[in-house]
Amino acid sequence: MKLIILDRDGVINADSDAYVKHPDEWHALPGSLQAIAKLHRAGWKIAVASNQSGLARGYFDVAALNAMHQKCLAQVRALGGHIDAFFICPHGPDDDCNCRKPLPGMFHDIGRRFDVNLKGVPAVGDSLRDLQASAAAGCTPWLVETGNGLKTRQSPQLPANTQFATDLADVVNQLLDSETPS
Repeated sequence: MKLIILDRDGVINADSDAYVKHPDEWHALPGSLQAIAKLHRAGWKIAVASNQSGLARGYFDVAALNAMHQKCLAQVRALGGHIDAFFICPHGPDDDCNCRKPLPGMFHDIGRRFDVNLKGVPAVGDSLRDLQASAAAGCTPWLVETGNGLKTRQSPQLPANTQFATDLADVVNQLLDSETPS
């Protein structure tokens, strides 16, 4: 099975310092949903791993979060794609959980859910904590330049095997090109 793990805010949709709190505030980044659909059509499983501390902070509730994910799914489906699962950490930064990135708990949950060894599984993020969590779980971290990606690229703490792409569509093209025999 081919599996990819995606961060949500800054990779699939526009991020906001004020948090994305409502489906009306959820806007896909250009080309991201088409990229997901392209991967799905190529036989990949797609999981989303997203810190959602806005739940713990009371900025939105589970119903609003589910509505945002339903909006995303509907738009992906309209393009012939599918997202297999959304994994979230609902905790705040001080909640001592193991699922909040940069810890790898969500990634381990994804590995169990799909019954797959995460070694080398591409995991796409725009922040250092995304890359650190994916590397700690054995995934191959991919940094996109969308969201916080350009700022993150300047970090001296990037995991050694970090791959780089301009956006999610670029990641997908690189992955699918590497599958094509020369």
